[in-house]
Amino acid sequence: MTELGEFLRSRRDRLAPADAGLVRPGERRRVPGLRREELAQLAGVSVTYYARLEQGQSRNASDAVLDSLARVLRLSDDEHAHLRSLARPERSARRGRRPERVRHGVRLLIGSVRDSPALVVGRRTDVLAWNQLGHALFAPHLAFDAPDRCAARPNMARLIMLDAHTRDLYVHWRRKVEDVVGYLRLASGQYPEDEQLTTLIGELCVKSEEFASGWARHPVRDCTSSVRAYRHPLVGDLTLHEETMRLPDDPGQRVSVLSAEPQSPTAERLALLASLGAPPVRPQSSLPAPREPVGPARPQAGHIECGGAGLAGPRYPGEEVP
Repeated sequence: MTELGEFLRSRRDRLAPADAGLVRPGERRRVPGLRREELAQLAGVSVTYYARLEQGQSRNASDAVLDSLARVLRLSDDEHAHLRSLARPERSARRGRRPERVRHGVRLLIGSVRDSPALVVGRRTDVLAWNQLGHALFAPHLAFDAPDRCAARPNMARLIMLDAHTRDLYVHWRRKVEDVVGYLRLASGQYPEDEQLTTLIGELCVKSEEFASGWARHPVRDCTSSVRAYRHPLVGDLTLHEETMRLPDDPGQRVSVLSAEPQSPTAERLALLASLGAPPVRPQSSLPAPREPVGPARPQAGHIECGGAGLAGPRYPGEEVP
């Protein structure tokens, strides 16, 4: 069965027939959810057409058809967007072909955030850049410049699922796992031809029983705001409000900032965390800011390329390019 078919089947199974007014008194059903023909009837499409859609044989489904299916299946906004991506793979595939680079202005932005952890995450949940507190909160056991080095670039999904430090950081780790699985489901529909994303998902399914179990349930979630409890090994309990903002000029990239309530114990502990040590500052005052390219984007001096993904930003004296 296709990815689209599996998703639709999971949502048909989830919807109780009684909720759609399809169960008559005394009727016994062999399936827990909606049958194909029932969903087709409720959505106003032919059974044959719907069967072809589940089988991936119809790739030109109209907005009206997809909207109708989403209505009947009671899909969330994130699930509705996922349905559109799966039903139109040719349109979605083009989104994942551009290499990921962090623009100089985005680096300046997160560097200017002094009192809150901030980081830039790519479409595969790779950490493309972070500020001092972002590094100190999530991965002080890794080098601060790890996002700049291809072989060592951290990946948030991999850290959350497989890294003991990051796992212990989240007080409600299993809730975070649900968010990770739900986001990667969404991303897999948006970037179906991204081989590195597919490899990451396969690795997590093999190495993490929790991830594999969650993946099989087909959750879809785009968590852009939350309040989470953390337990940091150096400063203790933290309650942080996370806001994630998409970068319109860089599809798939997001900036996340985690803030504490003013004058709260968490704010005091973040200040303590910031004071415990900062990574050495590499000189860059003598380096000009990278110029905006004219015409099609291509690797320039000062860009670090990583097997199809890259970082835009100044290269520091003596820094080895992977």
